[in-house]
Amino acid sequence: MTTAQFYCQCCTTSLLRKKYVLKDDSPYCVLCYDRIFSNYCEECKKPIESNSKDLCYKDRHWHEGCFKCTKCNHSLVEKPFAAKDERLLCTECYSNECSSKCFHCKRTIMPGSRKMEFKGNYWHETCFVCENCQQPIGTKPLISKESGNYCVPCFEKEFAHYCNFCKKVITSGGITFCDQLWHKECFLCSGCRKDLCEEQFMSRDDYPFCVDCYNHLYANKCVACSKPITGLTGAKFICFQDSQWHSECFNCGKCSVSLVGKGFLTQNKEIFCPKCGSGMDTDI
Repeated sequence: MTTAQFYCQCCTTSLLRKKYVLKDDSPYCVLCYDRIFSNYCEECKKPIESNSKDLCYKDRHWHEGCFKCTKCNHSLVEKPFAAKDERLLCTECYSNECSSKCFHCKRTIMPGSRKMEFKGNYWHETCFVCENCQQPIGTKPLISKESGNYCVPCFEKEFAHYCNFCKKVITSGGITFCDQLWHKECFLCSGCRKDLCEEQFMSRDDYPFCVDCYNHLYANKCVACSKPITGLTGAKFICFQDSQWHSECFNCGKCSVSLVGKGFLTQNKEIFCPKCGSGMDTDI
């Protein structure tokens, strides 16, 4: 470039012994260059002139002094940062705003650090401890209560109930029978081992029995039909001198008329109405 040609490309002012800026191999005086080509700072909205450093991120520009965390206002120059919703954040502010918070200490779980998740909440690994012994639970089995999370040994020591049948810990659910707790899977008929959770059952000496086993083993039998007499479904029965009848079976042994609420005569455990029993050698 000859001295004769050394003029500002825009205003044609001579650039001899003056500061200038080359743009696409063309010289511009500082004033023209700043007016035409300067980027505007995202923060202060002022032009970033040629005598200032222009920091660029994703086609956005900042003065060096304006390139700061939008939350804590600390400089981000030559420091790691992240963007959220077009806001620039230092790594600490980004973690506080975007990372999970520990359910126990309420502090941020920093990116890259190990965290534990349980029931939609997060813990630092060192904060995820048994409520009783304060030892880290990690990935070991645990049992949760309103008061906190417990390792299995502490839960069994502090809270557990034991099954009356298998003597093992009941961790959830269970059935109460005769003031004793049972696992649902252990609450079986003492006779046939049938599952009683959804069934009617009877009790004998604090042991549960299904209706069929109880009737077979323990129920009194009707003198007339020999079938068991149970109190299920409100069934009525008649009792006389250690003998029992279903109410519908308490009939005259000769004419079959019902004797419920009526006088009757007996002969060898048979019952008769007064008419049919007259003249018989009856017991009463």
